[in-house]
Amino acid sequence: MNKEERVIKLIEELEGVFTIRVFHDHDPYKVLIRTILSQRTRDENTDQAANNLFDKYPDIYAVVDAPIEDVKKLIKPAGFYNVKAARIQEVSRILIDQYGGEVPDTVEEMIKLPGVGRKTANCVMVFAFELPAIPVDTHVHRISNRLGLVDTKNPDDTEVELCKIAPEELWIKLNDLMVQFGQNICKPMSPQCEICPCTDICDYFSEYV
Repeated sequence: MNKEERVIKLIEELEGVFTIRVFHDHDPYKVLIRTILSQRTRDENTDQAANNLFDKYPDIYAVVDAPIEDVKKLIKPAGFYNVKAARIQEVSRILIDQYGGEVPDTVEEMIKLPGVGRKTANCVMVFAFELPAIPVDTHVHRISNRLGLVDTKNPDDTEVELCKIAPEELWIKLNDLMVQFGQNICKPMSPQCEICPCTDICDYFSEYV
C-alpha cells in the first residue's frame, strides 16, 4: 500500500469514528479569532473564550472598539489573555483598515497579519472558506510521522509532504479528523493502539507494538 492509499484508508477509518466539527458557522472572522485563541490551550478552553467574546461583541467592529480589559476578562479561559487580547484587537484593526473588515481568502494574505502563521491561515481556509488546505498542528505533525506517512522535523515541512500524498478532495477533512484522533486515541505519550482503527497502516505499531 503506497502513501496515498494509506492516507485514504486513514481518513476512511477516522470518518467511521469521529464527526467533522463546525466552528462558528464558517464565519471567517470568528474562525480566525478562535484559532488565535486556540494557541497553547485546550479546545474546551478555546470554545469558552470564543463564546464569551462573541456573545458580548458579535462582530469585528464591536471587538475592535471593546475595552481591552473587558476582552482580556472574556478570553481568560484560553490563557495568555494579555497577549491574545492585544493581538485580537491589532488583527481586527488591520482587517478593518486594510481589508474592509473582511478576512482575505488566501494563505499568502492572511500570513501578513501579525501572529498568523500557516497553521492558523490554513484553519481559516478549511473551516471558514471550505477551501482545500491542510492545517498542521502538533497532532497532525506527530501522527503523520508516527504513522510513517512523512519523515519531517517541523509542521511546515509536514504540510508540504502531506499535500504531495493526500488527494486534494481529502484535505478539508484531514486536520479535524486527525486532531480528534490525536486527542482521543493516538495521544502524544501513550497511544492507545489497542483501540486504534489504523494499526494496519501504522509504522509505529508495526515496529514497537
